[in-house]
Amino acid sequence: MSTEAAALALQDHAALWSMGDIRATDVVTGVCDALVVGLDSPALRMLAACTRAEADYDVPGLLPPALDELGLIFHPVGSLAGQEAAARALAARMPAGELTPRELVFRIHQRFGHELPLAERLANLDDEYDILEYGDRPPAQVDADVPAEALLFAKHPRGTPRTHGSTDLKHAGGSLGSR
Repeated sequence: MSTEAAALALQDHAALWSMGDIRATDVVTGVCDALVVGLDSPALRMLAACTRAEADYDVPGLLPPALDELGLIFHPVGSLAGQEAAARALAARMPAGELTPRELVFRIHQRFGHELPLAERLANLDDEYDILEYGDRPPAQVDADVPAEALLFAKHPRGTPRTHGSTDLKHAGGSLGSR
């Protein structure tokens, strides 16, 4: 994994954690993965040192500064940008094989309903799964629509990371550029 991919994965972990989709221990695991490929900062090292018992207590205080030291964005819990980032992170998990098309749209719909404009089409696809037995559309057709929509959604611009000092990603072994 490149440092750029590790940085994106770390930012996705932060978004999913802030929305309650993954545990603090999953964030610590992601931080360890990031360190292995060359991302490094003082707060990142402190996060990696957290035990399972400490993670729930330490991640909330250490994750925002760790991302900031790397020039990554931590979206406030409950913010629209945080919701969009979490939905994009979920969408990115499907092509990686971590979620089936049905699981993805169910989780998007369950978490955000039809209230998140960027994820509206994915929520609508969950509705389509729910009415398959009453319509004439085959499940394979909905299954084919989900990956295409998820890919478009996951690639929606993520914003530009802030960079400052010697702890930005250019100095940590990679360059994020535009996201």
